[in-house]
Amino acid sequence: MQRLLVLSSISLVAVACLGGCSDDAECGPGNAQNAGLLASSADVVLNYTNLTSGPNNDCPDGTAPPGVISQTIQGNQLEGPGLLTLCIPRPDLLMEGSLQLGSQVRIIDLNGTVEGCTYEFEQLRPVTGEVSTTGYCDNGTNAAGYALTIDGSLSLSRVCPTMSDTIAVSFAGTVSVVATP
Repeated sequence: MQRLLVLSSISLVAVACLGGCSDDAECGPGNAQNAGLLASSADVVLNYTNLTSGPNNDCPDGTAPPGVISQTIQGNQLEGPGLLTLCIPRPDLLMEGSLQLGSQVRIIDLNGTVEGCTYEFEQLRPVTGEVSTTGYCDNGTNAAGYALTIDGSLSLSRVCPTMSDTIAVSFAGTVSVVATP
Protein backbone atom coordinates (compact mmCIF):
# COMPACT_ATOMS: atom_id res chain seq x y z
CA MET A 1 0.00 0.00 0.00
CA GLN A 2 2.81 2.45 0.87
CA ARG A 3 4.54 1.76 -2.46
CA LEU A 4 1.28 2.63 -4.22
CA LEU A 5 1.06 5.94 -2.32
CA VAL A 6 4.65 6.82 -3.24
CA LEU A 7 4.00 6.03 -6.90
CA SER A 8 0.81 8.10 -6.79
CA SER A 9 2.75 11.07 -5.37
CA ILE A 10 5.37 10.76 -8.10
CA SER A 11 2.63 10.61 -10.71
CA LEU A 12 1.02 13.78 -9.36
CA VAL A 13 4.30 15.70 -9.67
CA ALA A 14 4.75 14.39 -13.21
CA VAL A 15 1.19 15.41 -14.16
CA ALA A 16 1.69 18.86 -12.60
CA CYS A 17 4.60 19.49 -14.96
CA LEU A 18 3.19 17.82 -18.08
CA GLY A 19 2.73 21.29 -19.57
CA GLY A 20 6.43 21.81 -18.97
CA CYS A 21 8.28 23.34 -16.05
CA SER A 22 11.29 25.61 -16.18
CA ASP A 23 13.16 23.17 -13.99
CA ASP A 24 12.84 19.59 -12.83
CA ALA A 25 10.94 20.56 -9.67
CA GLU A 26 7.23 20.91 -9.24
CA CYS A 27 5.27 24.00 -10.20
CA GLY A 28 5.05 26.95 -7.82
CA PRO A 29 7.16 29.70 -6.22
CA GLY A 30 8.92 27.48 -3.69
CA ASN A 31 10.39 29.65 -0.92
CA ALA A 32 10.22 32.93 -2.87
CA GLN A 33 8.78 35.79 -0.85
CA ASN A 34 5.94 38.11 -1.90
CA ALA A 35 8.16 41.23 -1.81
CA GLY A 36 11.82 41.93 -2.51
CA LEU A 37 12.14 42.86 -6.19
CA LEU A 38 14.22 46.01 -5.74
CA ALA A 39 15.14 48.94 -7.95
CA SER A 40 17.88 50.36 -5.75
CA SER A 41 21.00 52.48 -5.41
CA ALA A 42 22.74 54.27 -2.56
CA ASP A 43 20.08 57.01 -2.92
CA VAL A 44 16.81 55.06 -3.16
CA VAL A 45 15.11 51.69 -2.70
CA LEU A 46 11.88 50.90 -4.53
CA ASN A 47 10.53 47.52 -3.37
CA TYR A 48 7.92 45.78 -5.55
CA THR A 49 5.42 43.24 -4.25
CA ASN A 50 2.17 41.38 -5.03
CA LEU A 51 3.23 40.31 -8.53
CA THR A 52 0.60 38.67 -10.72
CA SER A 53 0.87 37.44 -14.27
CA GLY A 54 -1.49 36.46 -17.03
CA PRO A 55 -1.65 35.68 -20.73
CA ASN A 56 -2.94 39.12 -21.76
CA ASN A 57 -1.38 39.27 -25.25
CA ASP A 58 -0.19 42.84 -24.58
CA CYS A 59 3.09 42.45 -26.50
CA PRO A 60 2.64 39.61 -29.00
CA ASP A 61 5.57 38.26 -31.01
CA GLY A 62 4.60 37.57 -34.63
CA THR A 63 7.25 34.86 -34.84
CA ALA A 64 5.95 32.90 -31.83
CA PRO A 65 4.66 29.37 -32.40
CA PRO A 66 0.90 28.98 -32.59
CA GLY A 67 -0.77 29.12 -29.19
CA VAL A 68 1.98 31.15 -27.47
CA ILE A 69 0.38 34.22 -25.90
CA SER A 70 2.50 37.05 -24.48
CA GLN A 71 2.46 37.38 -20.72
CA THR A 72 2.06 40.50 -18.60
CA ILE A 73 3.46 40.69 -15.06
CA GLN A 74 2.20 43.44 -12.75
CA GLY A 75 3.00 44.49 -9.21
CA ASN A 76 3.00 47.49 -6.94
CA GLN A 77 5.46 49.36 -4.76
CA LEU A 78 5.61 48.25 -1.15
CA GLU A 79 4.85 51.31 1.01
CA GLY A 80 4.23 53.60 -1.95
CA PRO A 81 2.02 54.28 -4.96
CA GLY A 82 4.44 52.95 -7.59
CA LEU A 83 3.67 50.35 -10.22
CA LEU A 84 5.65 47.71 -12.09
CA THR A 85 4.57 46.21 -15.42
CA LEU A 86 6.66 43.78 -17.47
CA CYS A 87 5.67 42.09 -20.73
CA ILE A 88 7.14 38.85 -22.09
CA PRO A 89 6.42 38.32 -25.81
CA ARG A 90 7.65 34.69 -25.73
CA PRO A 91 6.93 33.15 -22.31
CA ASP A 92 7.59 29.73 -23.82
CA LEU A 93 11.29 30.64 -23.93
CA LEU A 94 11.39 30.89 -20.12
CA MET A 95 10.98 27.12 -20.13
CA GLU A 96 14.41 26.91 -21.79
CA GLY A 97 16.35 29.33 -19.57
CA SER A 98 17.06 32.99 -18.89
CA LEU A 99 15.76 35.87 -21.01
CA GLN A 100 17.33 39.29 -21.57
CA LEU A 101 15.87 42.10 -19.50
CA GLY A 102 14.88 45.02 -21.70
CA SER A 103 14.34 43.09 -24.94
CA GLN A 104 12.97 39.61 -24.25
CA VAL A 105 11.37 40.90 -21.05
CA ARG A 106 10.13 44.42 -21.69
CA ILE A 107 9.76 47.03 -18.98
CA ILE A 108 6.47 48.83 -19.59
CA ASP A 109 6.12 50.67 -16.25
CA LEU A 110 8.50 50.96 -13.34
CA ASN A 111 7.83 53.92 -11.09
CA GLY A 112 7.54 54.90 -7.46
CA THR A 113 7.70 57.60 -4.84
CA VAL A 114 10.12 57.84 -1.90
CA GLU A 115 10.53 60.79 0.51
CA GLY A 116 8.79 63.30 -1.78
CA CYS A 117 10.72 62.31 -4.91
CA THR A 118 9.16 60.47 -7.85
CA TYR A 119 11.07 57.91 -9.87
CA GLU A 120 10.25 56.60 -13.33
CA PHE A 121 11.93 54.15 -15.69
CA GLU A 122 14.16 56.01 -18.16
CA GLN A 123 13.42 54.33 -21.49
CA LEU A 124 16.20 56.06 -23.44
CA ARG A 125 19.01 54.57 -21.33
CA PRO A 126 20.39 51.02 -21.71
CA VAL A 127 18.92 48.14 -19.72
CA THR A 128 21.05 45.10 -18.91
CA GLY A 129 20.44 41.85 -17.11
CA GLU A 130 18.63 38.54 -17.13
CA VAL A 131 15.26 37.21 -16.05
CA SER A 132 14.69 33.60 -15.02
CA THR A 133 12.08 31.53 -13.23
CA THR A 134 11.71 28.42 -11.12
CA GLY A 135 8.52 26.40 -10.78
CA TYR A 136 7.31 27.98 -14.03
CA CYS A 137 4.80 25.67 -15.70
CA ASP A 138 2.36 25.87 -18.60
CA ASN A 139 3.89 29.10 -19.97
CA GLY A 140 3.22 30.80 -16.62
CA THR A 141 -0.49 30.00 -16.45
CA ASN A 142 -0.33 27.19 -13.88
CA ALA A 143 -2.41 28.10 -10.80
CA ALA A 144 0.53 27.25 -8.51
CA GLY A 145 2.35 30.37 -9.73
CA TYR A 146 6.15 30.55 -9.89
CA ALA A 147 9.26 32.38 -8.67
CA LEU A 148 10.64 35.22 -10.79
CA THR A 149 14.31 36.22 -10.53
CA ILE A 150 15.67 39.41 -12.05
CA ASP A 151 19.32 40.45 -11.98
CA GLY A 152 19.87 43.63 -13.95
CA SER A 153 20.41 47.36 -14.05
CA LEU A 154 18.60 50.35 -15.52
CA SER A 155 18.15 54.08 -15.06
CA LEU A 156 15.40 56.05 -13.39
CA SER A 157 14.50 59.68 -13.82
CA ARG A 158 14.22 61.33 -10.39
CA VAL A 159 12.09 64.41 -9.76
CA CYS A 160 12.27 66.02 -6.32
CA PRO A 161 10.93 69.38 -5.13
CA THR A 162 14.37 70.99 -5.46
CA MET A 163 16.01 69.05 -8.29
CA SER A 164 15.67 66.48 -11.04
CA ASP A 165 18.19 64.09 -12.59
CA THR A 166 18.72 60.52 -13.77
CA ILE A 167 20.20 57.80 -11.56
CA ALA A 168 21.47 54.29 -12.25
CA VAL A 169 19.92 51.52 -10.15
CA SER A 170 20.22 47.78 -9.86
CA PHE A 171 16.97 45.95 -10.54
CA ALA A 172 17.20 42.62 -8.76
CA GLY A 173 15.50 40.07 -6.56
CA THR A 174 13.50 36.87 -6.45
CA VAL A 175 9.78 37.08 -5.74
CA SER A 176 6.72 34.89 -5.98
CA VAL A 177 4.26 35.50 -8.81
CA VAL A 178 0.59 34.55 -8.70
CA ALA A 179 -0.68 33.30 -12.07
CA THR A 180 -4.10 34.49 -13.18
CA PRO A 181 -6.02 32.90 -16.03
